[in-house]
Amino acid sequence: MNRLTDKKIVITGAASGIGRAAATLMVQEGASVLIADLDQDAAARAAVELSDGAGGRAVGMAVDVTNEGSIATMINRAVAEFGGIDVLCNHVGGSNPKKDLDLLRMDLAEWDRAMVLNARSTVVACRLALPHMIAAGGGSIINTVSVAGLTGDTLQCAYGAAKAAVIRLTQYIATQYGRKRVRCNAIAPGAIMTPALRDNLPEDVISDIQRHNALDLIGDPDDIGWAMVYLASEESRYMTGQTLVLDGGLTAQSPIASSRRSLLED
Repeated sequence: MNRLTDKKIVITGAASGIGRAAATLMVQEGASVLIADLDQDAAARAAVELSDGAGGRAVGMAVDVTNEGSIATMINRAVAEFGGIDVLCNHVGGSNPKKDLDLLRMDLAEWDRAMVLNARSTVVACRLALPHMIAAGGGSIINTVSVAGLTGDTLQCAYGAAKAAVIRLTQYIATQYGRKRVRCNAIAPGAIMTPALRDNLPEDVISDIQRHNALDLIGDPDDIGWAMVYLASEESRYMTGQTLVLDGGLTAQSPIASSRRSLLED
């Protein structure tokens, strides 16, 4: 319950799903958490609910990570509320699956939007948070990426390319600021049972993903949340520049493993 005592943490996209799970666990572990989300009401509700329990505290605010001024306001609010920033979790991301298709059919405007939402927002937030971490003697940056940034797929070119950019950015930040005691790591989730997953994918597609996982299950938001707690804590003090893949073993196996597994089970 005390792994993150006195840690000052900012999480974008923290009002629901994985971000909310991470914020919940971090507050339980004693941290002060700024819950930043595009949905101001949801962020405020989450902050009130999390602050009612034992542990740290939570503050909610509206943030549009596609707007540099909004990100600056977020960083300034965290410093004003908590006295600094120890951990920055760049969790917001995504693309419009109706426009982010294969290369020939993809809306190029969606490519630009995905790069801003996923990659540029991470660059801006890191640039603004880093001076505070360096002044405090160090910190931890945690970037949520995706297995889409590690492998090819039939759709969502823009999303995959943007997440790949963040994976490489993670290594550059780790390299450039490690001697300032700032660590930077990424987490690449596979399919996680969030409201967004349920809203965007039919049940048969979710079942098909589960069939292709090495583990016979779909992840829970807490599975990613606990990894974020680890990367925020001093337990991960010797880990930087890495991408932690949490995908049920999807990318660890041969593409034909699931078919072979079915044949052996039959």
